Amino acid sequence: MHFDLKYGKSTLPLEIDDTQILDVIHPGNQPPLEDTSSAVERVLRNPLGTAALETLIRKRSPERLVIVVNDITRPTPYSVLMPPLLRTIEDAGTPRENITLITATGIHSPHTPEENLQAYGKDLVENYRIICHDAEDEANLVHKGRLPSGYDFLLNRTVDEADFLITIGVVMPHFFAGYSGGRKSILPGVSGKSTVQLNHARMVELMDDLPPIRENPISLEMIQAARMAKVDFILNAVSNDDGEVINVYAGDLEEAWYAAVEKSEELYITKIPELADITVVSASGFPRDINIYQAQKALDHADKATRRGGTIILLAECSGAYGDEVFENFMKKGLSPEGIMQEVRENFVMGGHKAYCFAKVAAEKQVILVSSASEQVTSSLFAEKAESPREALERALRRHGKNAAIRIMPEGGVTVPSLVS
Repeated sequence: MHFDLKYGKSTLPLEIDDTQILDVIHPGNQPPLEDTSSAVERVLRNPLGTAALETLIRKRSPERLVIVVNDITRPTPYSVLMPPLLRTIEDAGTPRENITLITATGIHSPHTPEENLQAYGKDLVENYRIICHDAEDEANLVHKGRLPSGYDFLLNRTVDEADFLITIGVVMPHFFAGYSGGRKSILPGVSGKSTVQLNHARMVELMDDLPPIRENPISLEMIQAARMAKVDFILNAVSNDDGEVINVYAGDLEEAWYAAVEKSEELYITKIPELADITVVSASGFPRDINIYQAQKALDHADKATRRGGTIILLAECSGAYGDEVFENFMKKGLSPEGIMQEVRENFVMGGHKAYCFAKVAAEKQVILVSSASEQVTSSLFAEKAESPREALERALRRHGKNAAIRIMPEGGVTVPSLVS
């Protein structure tokens, strides 16, 4: 069987004898919307849990309408979401000079002008005010009180001063928050670094046994933060790995988002009958393999599909290397996987959580990385470097034997295996 596996903005070939393949798992196959723009217009007129967006805006007459948008690491179909949204806002009487788009970078680096163009397109960049959240800029953070776990909620000042707040997102599985989108636009999207860090610190308690989404304490605290930020309206999409929109949801922060979660679960959660000896996983190409930090999600998904003692072959170009300085520093400390996990548990910092995730997999499985990363960088990840998928697979087969059960995950960044009990 021949595979062309996504790698950066291209693909890498792999040939495998059919008899060696346990299975090939993909996200669910659902048809995309035929007319996404009309679907967006429809949900803006008939949202879940709120009045129509135009009605809400006319009633409020906002002078500072803020739209929270994703950064470049979260592929979002702005070309179909934004025109109907902005048209509705302006038809409701809010001029574009009253509209600000703020990039929910979380703790990621701010966008460059080139990244703004790549993410949002020329029309948005030239015609609307776009600013980037900076989680460490204390002058632009506002203290909103304490979240249920007892820590301070610091929120971007521009978001706090909005008199109408809209968030845009894409709802996909997330390795410890359950799903992206909805409340994640606020926490971590436009929150202070310390708030993000304390929220995410709880992941070490949950990763081995992630609770249902409506019981996930990290997600529930994110919802509380979004309520405290006074989100008025959300517009979220569920897209497949090719960026085609499967459905759109709008309205109340929880009602619309939970509806999107149900659709996302149908699309991305894939049942598997058994664990594989070897899993070959593509991180789904650019931008999901832009750096090691982002490619970790595919590693986590492959971990769920592979037996203890097995081998994961991860294809991720990682042109941006580690992608986070704290994560990089953790991986360069020379600690064992167990040592990293212990340190992160005792002294949680953002970036360290990705180190924890790599260490957790490496403590139980062999990882072979096909990427542009150097031997030194690859070794710091507790992985072996291979120049091609074929080389990596031959190495894994020498370890496990020619009769090893091989699972292929061509869209591993967005395919979440779930073992049938």
